[in-house]
Amino acid sequence: MAKQAAALASKAPKNPKPAAGARGAKADTPATVTLRQIAAEIAETHGLARKQADGVLAGTVELMVRHLKKGDKVRIGGLGILQVKKRPARMGRNPATGEQIKIKASKRVAFRVAKDLKDAI
Repeated sequence: MAKQAAALASKAPKNPKPAAGARGAKADTPATVTLRQIAAEIAETHGLARKQADGVLAGTVELMVRHLKKGDKVRIGGLGILQVKKRPARMGRNPATGEQIKIKASKRVAFRVAKDLKDAI
């Protein structure tokens, strides 16, 4: 029995390579797609250079950030709407001590999913 286990172990690869995108992730965890990967796919499907596709996507992100900083809504057809929402100052509690603390006013980016995407998922 021990000889069979040793024989099987010697045939198994020493350092099995994880599946693409796995990098220690659990099997049921969805893969994370980066802007660089999206740019590579765009470059491949539209016959562009990778640098061009990277530049276009980076420029798109910069424009969206600039408009959000101004307070504009950014509507992306088929995907949804990004907008800045203001959160007023409020009283909260320190969970460790129970002491009341004042939480400052802040802004956050909110995303509202488009109906097309909601229906597709």
